[in-house]
Amino acid sequence: MPQSIMDIIISLTGNIAVVSVVAYLITRTRLYSEVIDRRLTLRGKLFMVAIFGAFSVYAAALGGAANIRNLGPMMGGLVGGPLVGVGSALFGAAYRFFDPRFGTSINIGTVTYSAMMATVLAGLAAGALYRFRKGELTGVLEATIFAVSYEIFHFALSLLIGRPFSVVLPAAIKAFPPMIAAHAAGLAIFVFILNNLINERRTRAAKERIESELSIARDIQMNIIPKIFPPFPDIQQIDIHASIEPAKAVGGDLYDFFFVDDDHLCFVIGDVSGKGVSAALFMAVSSTLFKANTKPGMPPEDILYRVNNNLCAENEASMFVTAFFGILNIRTGEIVFSNGGHNPPYIRRTSGDVEFLHCASGLALGVMEEFTFVRDTMSLMPGDTLFLYTDGVTEAINRQDEFFTDSRLEEFLRHTGGASIDGDLCQETSRAVHDFAAGAVQSDDITMLAIRYNG
Repeated sequence: MPQSIMDIIISLTGNIAVVSVVAYLITRTRLYSEVIDRRLTLRGKLFMVAIFGAFSVYAAALGGAANIRNLGPMMGGLVGGPLVGVGSALFGAAYRFFDPRFGTSINIGTVTYSAMMATVLAGLAAGALYRFRKGELTGVLEATIFAVSYEIFHFALSLLIGRPFSVVLPAAIKAFPPMIAAHAAGLAIFVFILNNLINERRTRAAKERIESELSIARDIQMNIIPKIFPPFPDIQQIDIHASIEPAKAVGGDLYDFFFVDDDHLCFVIGDVSGKGVSAALFMAVSSTLFKANTKPGMPPEDILYRVNNNLCAENEASMFVTAFFGILNIRTGEIVFSNGGHNPPYIRRTSGDVEFLHCASGLALGVMEEFTFVRDTMSLMPGDTLFLYTDGVTEAINRQDEFFTDSRLEEFLRHTGGASIDGDLCQETSRAVHDFAAGAVQSDDITMLAIRYNG
């Protein structure tokens, strides 16, 4: 019985829905990985021949004379090459020849030969496009253009070969517009689903690779800074503890301490501009330069001067680091220091009083070459603690967008009294900051360094 245009449209629309199911099922098999990696095995290709061949038969069986039988070979050819395209086409072509709904004389006399030929050529053409793109799946627009162009060719082939012409022409004019639209929509949907999932997998793989690299970078970065406490168990004059919590996988804060001779402990804390990998690299360079430029007897302002000039040289990224550098005489408690734009530290006296260290601020390192830094001095009495920190402490934000502030830090240090700093002071301060943040996202690295002078 002849199909109405509405029957044709309904039938083709139903077949298009099956395309989405086929595309989804393919992404849930091992073929998915083979397609993405462009390493289809013969077994995989034969399996795909069966899948797309079955779809071609299904489309022909449900669609009658107007169907999307060619879509199966098109899909197979685009993802599996000529073998899959032609192999799956043979299923659809064979079914079309033996379709019991059409009489043999009509079947052979009108469009059977052109229909069979068009199905095989559809798989071959899609396979050729696969070879031309070297196995890379085509885009949605290109797939749409391919489907429209090929079905126009199919239309011309039917008119050229089909006989009698007076029967073929009105049937083709009626069937081909919805067939062209259906093939274009079906192939576009199929390619869109596959491309979307392929891109999703590639994005996930790239993300996992980046996370792995960041994890390695974090381990390397953490190995740059001292993290074993107490660091000098045989030296009774001082106790030192420090902590660092990067806001991201890798951070830009730094701290370090080392003896330049038997009596002088050098210490530094710094905060690099920016976040992420670039800040971490600049942090590693800065930390290395501080130690490399420190010599016995050299004052802290000269050390900052040298490091600053090193960082300014070829600093195309215009990054900088704030730094507080000091040298403690463990025999006398005297500290000579120089500040490069960093937060001045606090002194927690053995009496429980907390003092903010007022000093010249200086300029961050890496901003301007040949900058002259200023030297300051202070003294620690036995039992006093010098507490250094980065602005990730005082600028921690809670859910109400309030800052932790210097005043809260000072009040906290005052209430901790004369407690030991053997891990307690930095850990308790960190806990206080996180309690204040109450689950708000950490926006900056949190770093602290505490030095207690025992005398």
